[in-house]
Amino acid sequence: MLVIGGGSIGQRHLRNIGVLGVVSLAVVEPDSVRRDLLLADQDINRFDGIEKGFAWQPDVVVVATPSHLHAEQALAAARHGCHIFVEKPLFHSVSDWSLLLHEVASRGLVSMVGCNFRFHPGLSRIKQILDDQNLGRVYFARVFGGSYLPDWHPKEDYRKGYSARSTMGGGCVLDGIHLIDLAYWFLGDIEKVAASVGRVGDLDIDVEDVLSAIHLHADGGRSEVHVDYLQRFRILGCHIAGTEGSVAWDWDVPEVRLATLLSGQWESEPLSKSWDPNQMYLDEMDHFLECVKEGRQTMNPIPSAVNVTLAALAAKQSSGEQRFVNVGELDA
Repeated sequence: MLVIGGGSIGQRHLRNIGVLGVVSLAVVEPDSVRRDLLLADQDINRFDGIEKGFAWQPDVVVVATPSHLHAEQALAAARHGCHIFVEKPLFHSVSDWSLLLHEVASRGLVSMVGCNFRFHPGLSRIKQILDDQNLGRVYFARVFGGSYLPDWHPKEDYRKGYSARSTMGGGCVLDGIHLIDLAYWFLGDIEKVAASVGRVGDLDIDVEDVLSAIHLHADGGRSEVHVDYLQRFRILGCHIAGTEGSVAWDWDVPEVRLATLLSGQWESEPLSKSWDPNQMYLDEMDHFLECVKEGRQTMNPIPSAVNVTLAALAAKQSSGEQRFVNVGELDA
C-alpha cells in the first residue's frame, strides 16, 4: 500500500494504516527532511518521487497531497491499476475529473474520497434518523463550520500551506468541502447553487476565507452551508428540519438532539465523552480497506464525489456571476 504525501494528513493515514495491520507500506515524499523523519519507528519504504513509488508496484494507493495534485495523482494510480483512496477535494478544476472517472470505471477499481465526518458517531446517527424517515420529508438543512486558519498547524507558517494559496487549490470552499459533502449525504444530489464567496478577514492569503451557499437538491430539499477560516473559536454543527420534526448536532456537545411530533419535545441522545476524533480517520480507512478486500464499492466512491466537487466549483462561479448556477452546466 502506497501513501503519496507525507504531510499531516499523510502521516495520520500512515499511522492508522499501520494500526489496521497493513504490513507492506510505502510513502512518497519529495522533501528529504520530512521523508527521513516519517514514522522512523515503523518499517516503511520511502521514495522521493511518484514514479519510484509506482515502480514498487502497490495495489492500493492513498493520495494525501495538496489539493491541486489530487486528480492528477489519482489518475496516475488508476492507470497503474491501483485501488484509490484520495483526500478531498477530488479535483479543483472542472477539466480534471472526466478521465479519472473513465479510468476508475473501466478498470473496475475500488475508490473512495476522504469523508471522515461521515464516520462521526453524531453525524452517522443523524444519517440513520434521516434514512428511517423520522423527520418525514426534509425541508432544509443548515451545515456550518469555522475555525482560525493559523491555528490549524501552529508550528507551521499558515501562509505557506496549500489552504492559503490559490495555485495549490486552497481556499475555504474546497477546504470546507466536507460540509458540502454532508449536505449531499443528508439530502442527495445538488442541482443548483447560489453562493457568496470572498475574502473579508485580514489573513495574509490570496484565497477566499468565507463561503455562504444555498443548495437546491434534486429531491426538493434545500441546504445552507457556511464555512470560514476566521473564527477564533471553532464551530461545527448542523440542524435539519422536516415535516415530522427536527434534529441538531454540535461538535462541542456530545449528543444528538431530536424532536418529533411523536415525542412532542426536544430529546437528547448522549454520545461518548471519551471519543477520540482520530477514530473517524481509522474507521474510514478500515471501511475502504474492507471494501478493497471484498471487491465492493465504498460509501463515497469517486463517481459520487463528482457532484459534491462540482457543487463547490459552482459556488465560486455563482458568487462571481451573482446567480444560481446549475451544477449540470459544469458537468460537460
